[in-house]
Amino acid sequence: MNNSTIVKTLLWPDEQATAGFAQQLAASLVHQQTELNACITLDGELGAGKTTFVRHLLQALGVTGRVKSPTYAVVEPYEVDAGHIWHFDFYRFNDPQEWEDAGFRDIFASVGLKLCEWPANANGMLPTPDIAVRISVDDQDQRQVTLESLTNSGAALLSRLELQP
Repeated sequence: MNNSTIVKTLLWPDEQATAGFAQQLAASLVHQQTELNACITLDGELGAGKTTFVRHLLQALGVTGRVKSPTYAVVEPYEVDAGHIWHFDFYRFNDPQEWEDAGFRDIFASVGLKLCEWPANANGMLPTPDIAVRISVDDQDQRQVTLESLTNSGAALLSRLELQP
């Protein structure tokens, strides 16, 4: 349930801007929390920058080493000082039974940060995300980004961000 929807739009003219936003969101995620706990969905066409954004966010949260796209594995788990992180890519996901067989219900019921690319392909199996991120590429190869809080927790996360449109 969300009593206070927040929608923010921003522009990422280059990868440096993407990384800067990822650092701001990482700070908001760990702000006064003992453990990471949020679900963020990422929508956008192939090549829009979803995985690039996730890579920068994971690095800002303390993940070291290579960040792989989970396109084939569906999920890549990470552990940082602030807690558990799961990066999902549902691009190739096409059977809700996979959800049950893979134990995703248990992951989404547990505490941790869940980052979900291609959420529509999970066929309604995902819980309501705290924040929905939509990324599109304009004709100047810049990223037009819309952030929408879908829960009160998501609204709190977005309200802590100081963003320039």
